[in-house]
Amino acid sequence: MSELVTVDIGGTNARFAIASQAEDGTITMDEPVTLQTEDHASFQTAWEDYRARKGGSLPDAVAMAIAGPVGGEVIRFTNNPWIIRPALVEPKLGVSRFTIVNDFEAVAHAVARAGDDEFLHLTGPEGPLGATGRLSVLGPGTGLGVAHLYREADGTYRVSATEGGHIDFAPLDPIEDAILARLRKRHNRVSTERVVAGPAIVDIYATLAALEGRAVKEQDDVTIWTAGMDGSDSLAAAAIDRFCLSLGSVAGDIALAQGGFSGVVIAGGVGYRLRDHLPNSGFAERFRAKGRFETLMAGIPVKLITHPQPGLFGAAAAFFQSHGD
Repeated sequence: MSELVTVDIGGTNARFAIASQAEDGTITMDEPVTLQTEDHASFQTAWEDYRARKGGSLPDAVAMAIAGPVGGEVIRFTNNPWIIRPALVEPKLGVSRFTIVNDFEAVAHAVARAGDDEFLHLTGPEGPLGATGRLSVLGPGTGLGVAHLYREADGTYRVSATEGGHIDFAPLDPIEDAILARLRKRHNRVSTERVVAGPAIVDIYATLAALEGRAVKEQDDVTIWTAGMDGSDSLAAAAIDRFCLSLGSVAGDIALAQGGFSGVVIAGGVGYRLRDHLPNSGFAERFRAKGRFETLMAGIPVKLITHPQPGLFGAAAAFFQSHGD
């Protein structure tokens, strides 16, 4: 049995776990430890904190899923100030082998390795995702991650990371026009991540309030998400409904752009939090609303991955695939 440390580093949290792969290829993980990125000056100090929590020793291999591009001599995160220098990973962490992948590249690996019972059906044909062909994987968290997965007929697969969360946002109705106008006051170019990611709920909420002529105090995204999900604030609930509409539109755009006609998978921390809300929202209608391609879109199975830690699981899967363990 091979063992390693698997790490999923986002804009807000860094999650750590010990992952093992059995001879039959099954990957298991122990209980993850979540550290706040803002509580640590660097990944090195977060690693040392985790090592201390695990009794002072760790396996000599690490798989890292990172929220941002992973090429180059210095890796910078999209939504936190840490940096990682791949050339220093082995000496600094005391490991002999490592793999670094984009966070949604890791999620796509998780999609490839997860069982059918780890997906929630959202729209499109019932049944499992396509066994061959291209699948699009996306999900909102602190940012918006996008990747794609290609399954071969022999059971092997390939994953590609993308920065699809940074394509231009395309409004479809007057409310989204108003959201875009608000965001344009701060950003010359408004990407989909500005509308379909966890922090975006603040601008959606403020836009809806302005359209209704309400004077509301400023609130952070966590407060709005909580009030909308528990129903204590009807405007926050409306903002979540609007978020689901925009997510459906973006998911459909990504599927068209990538050719993800074998299936689309929603992931991400916010995506998982919305698992009970998405099936009853306007997500499905917006996903299909692609004009002349509506029939094509209706034939794509769309699922939400319910594995609680797809980034950690997928980073480990990427390591085992690349190192042949």
